[in-house]
Amino acid sequence: MPEIVTYKRGYKHTGGRGHQGTTLCGFCGRIVPRHKTFTTYRGFRLNDPLLRREIDPRNVSLGSHKIYVCPSCARHRGIVQKRDETGFKVTKKRFVKKNG
Repeated sequence: MPEIVTYKRGYKHTGGRGHQGTTLCGFCGRIVPRHKTFTTYRGFRLNDPLLRREIDPRNVSLGSHKIYVCPSCARHRGIVQKRDETGFKVTKKRFVKKNG
């Protein structure tokens, strides 16, 4: 599981902005500027060591490819966590039932 990163709206490039290239979100298909996207990798992996020993690596393609994810899909799928202005993680409020 990849490490969860906090979602920040900062622009991290040092050069001039110029014309920004756009990419498609790998989950919802939305067109997003590339500097706003988060990257994740998708592919087929064998995690079981017994299966890995039995299967010949020349016969199995274990490739992975890079996917760009828009901020809303990244938050929804747990790739990034939402933070408030002070930097604390925002949690859902839970309702407590009162007896009586």
